Amino acid sequence: MSAGEAVAGPDGALRCPWALSTADYVTYHDDEWGRPVHGDDALYERLSLEAFQSGLSWITILRRRTGFRSAFAGFEIAKVAAFTDTDRERLLADTGIIRNRAKIDATLTNARVLAEWAPGDLDELIWSHAPDPAGRPAPKTLTDVPAVTPESTALSKALKKRGLRFVGPTTAYALMQACGLVDDHLAACVARRH
Repeated sequence: MSAGEAVAGPDGALRCPWALSTADYVTYHDDEWGRPVHGDDALYERLSLEAFQSGLSWITILRRRTGFRSAFAGFEIAKVAAFTDTDRERLLADTGIIRNRAKIDATLTNARVLAEWAPGDLDELIWSHAPDPAGRPAPKTLTDVPAVTPESTALSKALKKRGLRFVGPTTAYALMQACGLVDDHLAACVARRH
């Protein structure tokens, strides 16, 4: 077996190797990662969490997701868009989330921008950048999984052009992976959709 290939999990099923470091990861990998996500609020949450993850491990975000959801009103765009300076100060003091000023400000700004969009616009914009699955062979090892693609670069540019922040090509690709626009589960992984 070469490095980065699917590995047997606690139940004997093969999984992406990153998924096996903690029980939290196994559950996230099996039940959420790579599954299609639709809806503006749901996609705003994933976009926000991917931005908070930048420079950190995903487990750090995953273990604070409940805190994030509480702090950011369930990531309901309309509610977050109405946050005040008092809310911003509350977020900066909230130990249940990552207290990064730039990421908090971007999350608030993005909600205000998205609140001006028509319902469904975020979902439509993001999903319009999903590549044709027929043109993407299933990755056999982690080295076959890119960090950035032409589609994620185009998505990043489209989001930035519409006023969103903290949405670089790597963050955009992580969003595409997490929300099922691409299926980067390894070919032998039990969670891969066929």
